Amino acid sequence: MATKTHKAVVTASIRGALEILEVPTVAPGAGEVLVRVEWTASTPLDLHQNDGGLLVTHPQVLGDGTSGTVVEVGDGVKKLQVGDKVFGFTWREQKEKSHQEYVTVPEYLLGKIPQGFTPQEAVTLPNNVVSSFHALTKDLSIPLPWPILPSTPKPEHSNSPILIWGGSSSVGQYALQILRHWGYSNLITTSSPSHNTLLKSLGATQVFDYRSPDCIPSILDSVSSSGGLKFVLDCIGSQDGSLTPISKLVGKGARVAVLLPVIVRDGSETVEPIYALDAKEAVEWADGVDVRGVRTHFYLENEVFKERLQPEIMPTLLAEGIIKPNKYRVVEGTTLLERAQAALDALRRKEVSGERLVWKVAE
Repeated sequence: MATKTHKAVVTASIRGALEILEVPTVAPGAGEVLVRVEWTASTPLDLHQNDGGLLVTHPQVLGDGTSGTVVEVGDGVKKLQVGDKVFGFTWREQKEKSHQEYVTVPEYLLGKIPQGFTPQEAVTLPNNVVSSFHALTKDLSIPLPWPILPSTPKPEHSNSPILIWGGSSSVGQYALQILRHWGYSNLITTSSPSHNTLLKSLGATQVFDYRSPDCIPSILDSVSSSGGLKFVLDCIGSQDGSLTPISKLVGKGARVAVLLPVIVRDGSETVEPIYALDAKEAVEWADGVDVRGVRTHFYLENEVFKERLQPEIMPTLLAEGIIKPNKYRVVEGTTLLERAQAALDALRRKEVSGERLVWKVAE
């Protein structure tokens, strides 16, 4: 019997054009489902992998945000069935990567899309909601107990200032909404002024213009009465653009979580990017600052998150209006390759601010 195959988008060379590869369609094993991928979203990681070769063996299928329909289930699958509309953060090996027509994944990496939401909206959530939960709990040690009950006590640091550097990023937007829901009320963020209204609607109490020469002294002044900053989530991970200014804001006892990789030099259409994977060594920090690089791919080590974050917590927060999907832009194109390439090119040209690039996969 001939092996079934389908089309996948791959990075084939550093800074090269994307290509289409025919790859095996893997039948679901025990606890797995086969999903027809209908929509996905391009992320900075796709650009880092294509233009910088970050953690890549060519040719490599790209993508980690899946939205589609379950078409086959393996033995032991309990929560999903054929025909379910699902979304999830899927990333670990080729058969799970989302920039292809079919993915084969364990059901704990997927949640059902709640009624009233489109697959385009849903696909803006998974990788960045998971990153937010993992960074806040694992790297900043901020408790996010589930479920929240009337008897759940107020968080210990509910009034402590928490800085989200890059609030209009996808992770930044979800982190603000998550923290607000869990009772954290002193949420500071940075952004360009055009996003101030949005970020305050998501829970930010103060928004500072990261380009302003007064940004650092203004933030320091705002947290002085609270004993300074103890929690920082850097959603940008730029050596000069975020780590350097953050290093001027924190002292002994502060915790800083940085989304990796650290961008030492940003790439463009003519300049190759340079990355680092050690946020602690990227800039000079004051003694006693706990700096950690966020490694979202290890979130499954948390057994509660493994079993409940994507199948239960994420869909519930969306269905109940606790978190809202990112604003998104549909990337058009006649073919799968055209859509994938156009999205990657838009990221490279830095055309994206405060929104996600989503595009259709399977026709």
